[in-house]
Amino acid sequence: MSDKKQALFNQKDLFAYFVVAGLGACVQLLAGGLIKDWFRVSYEDSILPAYFIALIVGFFLTKLFAFNARQSHQTRREMLKYLLVASFSGIITWLFSTIPYEFIHERYPDFYFLIPYSIKKLNITQILTTLHGMGFSFLSNYILHKTFTFKSSGFYDRFKELTK
Repeated sequence: MSDKKQALFNQKDLFAYFVVAGLGACVQLLAGGLIKDWFRVSYEDSILPAYFIALIVGFFLTKLFAFNARQSHQTRREMLKYLLVASFSGIITWLFSTIPYEFIHERYPDFYFLIPYSIKKLNITQILTTLHGMGFSFLSNYILHKTFTFKSSGFYDRFKELTK
C-alpha cells in the first residue's frame, strides 16, 4: 500500500471516525424517531432533519476527536467545508434509505418491535434502511472530511487574495 493510502486510511483516524460516526448515527436515529412521533411526518420526511441535527453534533466531535483538528484555528472554514460534504452525504443517506424502504415496503409488511414495558413500537424496517443509507455515506464522508474538510488546501487563502 502506498504512503498516501496509508496516511488516508490509518487505523487511529479510521477508528476515531468510526466511533464519532457511530455516535452521530445514534443521534440521527433518535432524532428521526422523535421527529416522526412529535411532528407526525412520514419516514421519508424525517430523514433529512434528523441528519442535519446529527450533523451539528458530528462536526464538533469530528473536529475534536477524529482528525485532531482542535488547534487548527480554522473553525469557520472547516464548518463551511463540513456543511458542503455533509449536504452531499445527506442526499446519499436519504436516497439509500428511502429507495430500499419503498422497495421493501411495497412488497412486504414492515417489521415492528415493541419496546418492553412500553407502548412504543419501533419500525425495524425503517431503522435498517436508515442504517443502510448511513453505511453508504460513511466511507465518502471519511475520505472527504480527511482530505478536504479538516485539511488546509490553501484554496481559501488564494481565493481571499483574489477578492481583495
